[in-house]
Amino acid sequence: MSEQALVDAVVTHSEKQSPLGPGFKRLTEQIYLQEAPSSATPLSPSDPTTILLYGWGDARPKHLAKYVDGYRALFPAAKLVVILCPLLRCLYQTLDARSKAMTPVISACFGSLDSADRKSVEASGNNRVLVQVMSNTGGMYFAATLNAYRKRFGGEVFPHNMLVVDSTPGSTSFLQNAGPWSRAMAIGARAWFPLPFIVTQALACIFLAALHGFGWLVGASSAAAYSVAAVNNEKLCEKSARRLYLYSKEDDIIYWEDVEKHAAQARQRGYVVDMDIFEGTPHVGHMRQHPEQYWGAIKKTWTEAVAGL
Repeated sequence: MSEQALVDAVVTHSEKQSPLGPGFKRLTEQIYLQEAPSSATPLSPSDPTTILLYGWGDARPKHLAKYVDGYRALFPAAKLVVILCPLLRCLYQTLDARSKAMTPVISACFGSLDSADRKSVEASGNNRVLVQVMSNTGGMYFAATLNAYRKRFGGEVFPHNMLVVDSTPGSTSFLQNAGPWSRAMAIGARAWFPLPFIVTQALACIFLAALHGFGWLVGASSAAAYSVAAVNNEKLCEKSARRLYLYSKEDDIIYWEDVEKHAAQARQRGYVVDMDIFEGTPHVGHMRQHPEQYWGAIKKTWTEAVAGL
């Protein structure tokens, strides 16, 4: 077998092994890249060139694949980067560890991490980035990406044109969130943890309490608190990027009042904010029940986000 044939075989095997399906290249166990199909042409010259999708905590790849299909239909010529977001790992990792794990996302967006190459890509105006984060866990890993970029490039802000926040962010109060957070952990663990759901949730609640107590003792900021603040911090999150909040009053994990409070704070700080509320949908369930409203809102906000380009 020739060297090129061997390389092709390895790539093909890697794509078959990808939990997101054919066409995805595994960058790390959390990060997967799908280049734009060579035959695809943008439906508009201002379509995004790169889409980052941060899944919700412990989201299964087969569920995220439905969002990949939606973005492929909406923006067929975009490069897609999908980030899996394990909840437990996010909670015990330090910010530095999370940030290091997200470094490949930056290189996937801009190629080489060499400063000159990155500046050239940005200056060309041909790199238009759409970011979507789902639930608080997706937000935590996105915030880690923002931190990684800022540290790597001397305080610069990660450039993007639009941020979609689906079912996030919520309150960072431990007492208010112990129930919803432990429930989310139990939902993520039920596929591999054989105990009854109520027992799993109780164990998750005990773990969260211990983690919260340890953080309080050492004076450490929680991942949730850091991420909620980071998204409204112009030193970390691009102020010119248009923002779209997707949420519902029936979400039993992220409360709608907290989403609206965060959006109001963003407006006060100068961010341009759109909001779309869904009727009768559960946590991260808006796209499944109302696909036309969901993708229509994203397309509309993107068009407004790049209107000046």
